[in-house]
Amino acid sequence: MIELADVFRQYGPDYIRKFAGKIPHTHLKVIHDIIRCRTEVLGGQVFYCEHCREYHYSYHSCGNRHCNKCQHDRAQQWMEDKKNKLLPVNHFLLTFTLPGSLRRIARRHQRLFYSLLFKCAAAALQTLAQDFKYLGGMTGMFGILHTWGRDLSYHPHVHFIIPGLAYFKDGDSLLFAGENFLLPVKALSIIFRAKFRDALQHADKTLFDRIDNRIWKMDWVVHSENAGSGEAAFKYLANYVFRVAISNNRILSMQHGKVTFKYRESETQQWKTMTLDAFEFMRRFLQHVLPKGFVKVRYYGFWASANKTILQHIRQLLGVKEQKDRPEQQNNKPGPMLCPTCRKEMLFIAQVKPGASWPHAPPLDKWKNGNITHAARF
Repeated sequence: MIELADVFRQYGPDYIRKFAGKIPHTHLKVIHDIIRCRTEVLGGQVFYCEHCREYHYSYHSCGNRHCNKCQHDRAQQWMEDKKNKLLPVNHFLLTFTLPGSLRRIARRHQRLFYSLLFKCAAAALQTLAQDFKYLGGMTGMFGILHTWGRDLSYHPHVHFIIPGLAYFKDGDSLLFAGENFLLPVKALSIIFRAKFRDALQHADKTLFDRIDNRIWKMDWVVHSENAGSGEAAFKYLANYVFRVAISNNRILSMQHGKVTFKYRESETQQWKTMTLDAFEFMRRFLQHVLPKGFVKVRYYGFWASANKTILQHIRQLLGVKEQKDRPEQQNNKPGPMLCPTCRKEMLFIAQVKPGASWPHAPPLDKWKNGNITHAARF
């Protein structure tokens, strides 16, 4: 199977040489980490299977949030932890998208544009939610930034999960949305566009003046759909929290300076293939690397950490009991390592530090005088 690391390992050095001085440090680090992830360079552990009489080596992960090997297994646990925030009401999934005409400049100023995308979408939601024509109070919002299309194109947008209720502080009461309607998307898009325009002008007047005024007159896309209990929406968004722009199983081939991968077309849901020059493939992947330290998951309204007291009161009004962590959440120690051949539990032999030499099939008497249950260090 071809991996993303294989692409960067083979073509990355030439890519870096060609664009030296233009590649952001964050992109260089991602390339470096992906190439080294789960290799001998990062160290790891040595295990021994008494049944097969074989040694097995477990290499450390790089831990980079843009590595498609490191993030895959964390989505399920994240979803289990976060879905406790859901309330026993109908939820809605709303999506705010930057128009195509803004994406090129947004890609060059990612930290600013992503921050405004979050801030202005949340502000537009809260503005309409507080209008008594719709809800009439504070609502809660959980947002996740997503920047890629399925073909690795640049498509920045924010998904929000919102419960269909609002808290009216003055009346100390809850106001509920209809089953299939939360807020009017046409009005939301107009408010979102206006808030983004004003915020960008205030943040960077020079940059704002370079933007074609027609952008502020076109329709901006806001989509809303019923998400039921919200669990399915959380599961859907959990993939975006930890998934990166492409997984290894979508990469089909790498040859003659080109990379072929598959993707599911949004409109037809049919699988298609695309072949790109290796440099273009890497460029498309790297354009989705987030600015250093940028937070891609954010909470607003009564779901914000500053409003924990309000959220607790809302739960009381709804008769929701506080949930305790389940036993498996309290004890998250990893299970025993199983032999990949016979699936029996293996013995831990040694911890190998990053950069150290790895032993290969050493005789058992080399390990602490034959006592292989004790760890040796290198």
